[in-house]
Amino acid sequence: MPPGSVPALDGPIGVFDSGLGGLTVVREMIAQMPGEAIIYVGDSCHAPYGTHGEAAIRAFSLEITRFLLDRYRCRGIVVACNTATSAAAETLRFQLPVPVVGMEPAVKPAAAVTKTGKVGILATVGTLSSARFAALLTRFEGDGTVEFLMQPCPGLPEAVEEGRADTPETRALVEKYVLPLLAQGADTLVLGCTHYPVLRPLIAAVAGPGVTLIDTGAAVARRAAALFDIRRPGTKTPGRLTLHTTGDRHAFEGGARAILGEMAENREVFPACKLLWRNGELTTDGTN
Repeated sequence: MPPGSVPALDGPIGVFDSGLGGLTVVREMIAQMPGEAIIYVGDSCHAPYGTHGEAAIRAFSLEITRFLLDRYRCRGIVVACNTATSAAAETLRFQLPVPVVGMEPAVKPAAAVTKTGKVGILATVGTLSSARFAALLTRFEGDGTVEFLMQPCPGLPEAVEEGRADTPETRALVEKYVLPLLAQGADTLVLGCTHYPVLRPLIAAVAGPGVTLIDTGAAVARRAAALFDIRRPGTKTPGRLTLHTTGDRHAFEGGARAILGEMAENREVFPACKLLWRNGELTTDGTN
């Protein structure tokens, strides 16, 4: 990394995702680390990452983290995207001078709570087809008493990005993906994409009260707090949250408000900063 990428020991925490979904992780981080400064990049112009090849996702991830380190001297990075974690986490850990926390579908806790032995995993095509995910399943399949039912969910991240989290069309998609899993006996569903917790009320309504929904946002926030050496858990001063998007700024701001809710109050959150991709590099648009 360039000399300017040397992190500050008291620097903020950098978080990125392909769009709005990673804010579900930021929501958990704010709850657990209320005084920490967080810099967020939502690469909405490339959302969803699951439609891109691994080489492209690694390139996006490396450039976004370069931006976070060069501009803000972040002391740690959270990859708040399952697909980006699968494609780029190991490369980031090898190349970056700061700790990196990634995401993975909550296979282990799901296997622990299922009563039927059938766990449905809702995720992107990129996550489900990755070698990292295959290795994860191998670790927790154990003696074969738990069966994991994989369900790719194209269209759900787009619904979140476009503000269609509660429409008849999105409900139809959720039913298309969830009902076959229930028919196969799944009593536990893993929300294996950070966009999916935004759809949690809809997924819960379709699945019914007897089905457990699990995501990893809280666990990732706990890991970040431990790894980045958070020493101020009792602070009463809200930390600053700075948002960036490579997509439409106004649409991003509206989605961010909906996801963060009251957690955005008393923080200098809006307006979001607009970023542009130029020749594979991130720059500001000159108005921030």
